[in-house]
Amino acid sequence: MDSDKIMISYGDQPKKMVKELLSKAEIEKEINKDSLIALKPNLINPSRSENGATTDPELTKAIIEYLQAKDFNNIIIIEGSWVGADTEEAFAKCGYNKIAEEYDIPLYNLQQAEYTKKNVRGMEIEIADKALEVDYLINLPVLKGHCQTKVTCALKNLKGCLSDAEKRRFHKRGLHKPIAYLNEVLNQDLIVVDGIYGDLDFEEGGNPVKMNRILLAKDPVLVDSYAAELLGYSASDVEYIEIADQIGVGNKFIAESSLIEINKDQAEEIDHSSRKIKKLAAIINEKDACSACYGSLVYALKRIEERGLLSKIEDQISIGQGYKGEQIAGPGIGICCKDAEAAVLGCPPAAKNIINFLEKEYDL
Repeated sequence: MDSDKIMISYGDQPKKMVKELLSKAEIEKEINKDSLIALKPNLINPSRSENGATTDPELTKAIIEYLQAKDFNNIIIIEGSWVGADTEEAFAKCGYNKIAEEYDIPLYNLQQAEYTKKNVRGMEIEIADKALEVDYLINLPVLKGHCQTKVTCALKNLKGCLSDAEKRRFHKRGLHKPIAYLNEVLNQDLIVVDGIYGDLDFEEGGNPVKMNRILLAKDPVLVDSYAAELLGYSASDVEYIEIADQIGVGNKFIAESSLIEINKDQAEEIDHSSRKIKKLAAIINEKDACSACYGSLVYALKRIEERGLLSKIEDQISIGQGYKGEQIAGPGIGICCKDAEAAVLGCPPAAKNIINFLEKEYDL
């Protein structure tokens, strides 16, 4: 797979989706049979993936099954939860103890690891020895909002490879520069992004948005800058993405030609259970909408709400396959609503594109 591409699968069957992506990417061709392969999920706390914070165990199972079927057997899972959370509890609650037992895969709690200090551009960073020993690192971040950095995805997920003391130092240093520098010394060979559920604006979960997508890429800067647009930001809004691009960790997303979509999402019942999402959904007319498209709209409206401008959108916003061929008064979202008075096309459009559209329509 080329490093300048992002492969995308839409749907809500993560194991099937991941295996299809891996098969198309043919990752087995770039891994030596005796390589130590590590899977690094995001288990920030002991909560189920449906809560919007942690990596769905079905993604991890899919990768293990794919690799074991190709006769790769030197596989481990590594993670260190955030300061204040217990990684052992997270392994148990998130289903990773069962994975370890079922597939005979060792779990390494990096909160209890030995560490080595690496000097990166004059900054010392304390990294778990086990992470540094890995030959092929597969990063499994969750696509979600973050209360300090706006977005968290591939680049930031490697914080789980640090000591708790180093995680605290990262916050004292302002997070952005150390996150970028960490990725210069700790290379991720493959990124499988869990975009099934991701929290609206908080890394600990609680307000999950169902986005129904899995991303597969090799460049963390590319995938994170695209992820920023999916959540309604530009790469320039997330300082660590800009720094990582500048120091050569990877290259930012700049063109739709970088995307390889292998399918399309299907309409299903939308979850309005979150209080925050219910508030945003009050101005949405949804008819058989796909979760991927609906999720983009929710993220876009959240970004507009954060600027105090949501009340300026005076019309109901239409979205969903049920509007195909209908003349719609007011704005429409996605290709299915192309016959609206005004519409942003895409299947699905990114939240950033929806924001740009609504800014022009309502002079935001």
